[in-house]
Amino acid sequence: MTSSGNPHWVYNQTIKMFAAAAEPPFESESELTAHWGKVWGIDNDVGTIRSILVHRPAKEMNIVDAKMRISEIGSFGDLEKGWYFQSDTPPDIPKMQTQHDAMVKAFHAAGIEVHYVDGVDETRLKSCYTRDPLIMVKGGAIVCRMGARIRRGEELAITRTLAKIGVPILRTISGTGIMEGGSFAWINNKTAAIGVGVRVNREGAEQVGEVLKRQGVELLIVELPGYDIHIDVSFPMIDKDLALVNPFGLPYSFMENLKARGVRLIELDPQDDPWINNSLAIAPGKLLIPEGASNRTLDNLAKHGVSWTVIPYAAMHKNGGGIHCSTTPLRRDAV
Repeated sequence: MTSSGNPHWVYNQTIKMFAAAAEPPFESESELTAHWGKVWGIDNDVGTIRSILVHRPAKEMNIVDAKMRISEIGSFGDLEKGWYFQSDTPPDIPKMQTQHDAMVKAFHAAGIEVHYVDGVDETRLKSCYTRDPLIMVKGGAIVCRMGARIRRGEELAITRTLAKIGVPILRTISGTGIMEGGSFAWINNKTAAIGVGVRVNREGAEQVGEVLKRQGVELLIVELPGYDIHIDVSFPMIDKDLALVNPFGLPYSFMENLKARGVRLIELDPQDDPWINNSLAIAPGKLLIPEGASNRTLDNLAKHGVSWTVIPYAAMHKNGGGIHCSTTPLRRDAV
């Protein structure tokens, strides 16, 4: 038998000709473009947004029953069905939709590609806050495991949506890990932070850290004070080395760590609506913010070269989240 007739020889030569190559890494521009069509993922929280994921409030909001009141916490809710709406008045769904539409209009005006979550469960009234069921890192997404049982299950619609869009899923939080995207933040392309507390445990944070470590990213674990839910209500990056912070929602040691890394801090004015800290950088130093900022905060932003667009968002706030909560950028430019 000739060598060419030897199946083992042919197999070995084929391996040599089509050898498996570890380099370049999965998240490199050339690999993503060739095999996934786009450079999915982000490595910062301030670069120009190219694609974003949202969910317009819809029929899932109808689960709120004004006759169901949990007096102990001053909230509408049903412990058996597993929902709550933390407000003195029921949701104004048309107003929520109008305000969400205004946000999306601002994204379109900025040239941002907008994607919507498909297949939201009719009982998941918090699904409009797309920040939490996933985290975007270099090369794709990490699907979270929601800490709050009222939100557990949102991950399915997110996973199906990512698959439909074509976004790579690098990991899904599993085991006893719990993780919500609102408690993840990029500081720069080599450093990220996770706030652990009532919605995020160390096991969930460590699973995210395993992905980041392979990408050469350092992860800072931040112990959130008291019953604070997510880090993004107190800390968004708004420019390459600039952050807007609520000092009452962050450990002093974390703020000192930020300063040591060259991050300048603008402190929220106590007179501000706290939701100002849940604003979104759509490009370096360009913010989308809700109504309610004091002149002092706006003056401080302007002194640092920051510009902003204001939209009404109070009706959306009543469901428990702000502009930052309502968005997950899928692609951002590097900075």
